[in-house]
Amino acid sequence: MTDPTLQTIEALTRARFPAYSQASLQLVPLEKGGSDRKFYRVSTQAGDSLIFVQYGQQKEENAHYVEIGAFLQKAGVRVPQMHLHEPDSGRIWMEDMGETDLWSFRSEPWPVRRSLYEAVLREVRRLHTAAARLPEQTLPLGLQPAFDATLYRWEQDYFFNHCAIRHLGISPTALAPARARLHSIAAELEALPRTLVHRDFQSQNIVIREGAPCLIDFQGMRFGLPQYDLASLLLDPYVALTETEQNALLAFYGDEAHAQGESIAPDFERIYLLCAAQRLMQALGAYGFLGHEKGRPHFLAHIAVALPRLLSVLRRIGDLDSLITLLSPHAGTPALHPAP
Repeated sequence: MTDPTLQTIEALTRARFPAYSQASLQLVPLEKGGSDRKFYRVSTQAGDSLIFVQYGQQKEENAHYVEIGAFLQKAGVRVPQMHLHEPDSGRIWMEDMGETDLWSFRSEPWPVRRSLYEAVLREVRRLHTAAARLPEQTLPLGLQPAFDATLYRWEQDYFFNHCAIRHLGISPTALAPARARLHSIAAELEALPRTLVHRDFQSQNIVIREGAPCLIDFQGMRFGLPQYDLASLLLDPYVALTETEQNALLAFYGDEAHAQGESIAPDFERIYLLCAAQRLMQALGAYGFLGHEKGRPHFLAHIAVALPRLLSVLRRIGDLDSLITLLSPHAGTPALHPAP
């Protein structure tokens, strides 16, 4: 991916948007976690602004961001408006939803956070049910491959290779006994009915504008289990939710489904735990990969938060004693939750 200069972005924006052609423009690069895309806020002195995105071809899913966004808008899911997409050059101009994400409210009193989280859960339910509510032909052609046993095993290996082995120094041989049990979990999850899922549904990917949530970074949307998104949100290593708060929000999601005439399977919470293990392994693998392979060591600090959460989930799942024994010595309790 070519990293555009500010002068290039300014010239491109002036040429494509008449309202910006004569205005004095301010361009500010934006940091977006572990993304390989480049984001810039382009604003005028009059207060108009938009977001410019430059993406490369490292991840084919980036090219489908606009198509997926249009589908979600049609489904009633609140996402940024896409102003212009130039796929040949990997450029997107889209609506600026502001800088206030759900993470920004992490220290607010629970009544404030609860209201926001409930609104977020209503929004993601619209995403989860979009495929059932809209004609099949409206589904984006660029959806990523659905969650299946292969993808679940990939997440497990991602955790083993980049976190357990590379970062924690655990022997691959010692990890071998846990693989069979984890592979059985992958097979069980694959067999369950799937809905659309966001795939990276954490606090930084939910913008709060005028008190309402807006979903971003949905280019990884695919068919999977809604519990995966719920675990991504409720066990987000960037935010500390108490067990009581997590349970209340999980129950709220179920109540919303019942209110819409949908049934919740009796094993919903058990499947939630299996998805939680998968999501936390994926996150831990990503922290190790970004920290060691991509030269972003600040991501390694999140391992101290996510690892105890994974252990707690593994204990509730059962039959993973060997893995728990190997991971437990590395799971101190951090005093602070590091900023993303």
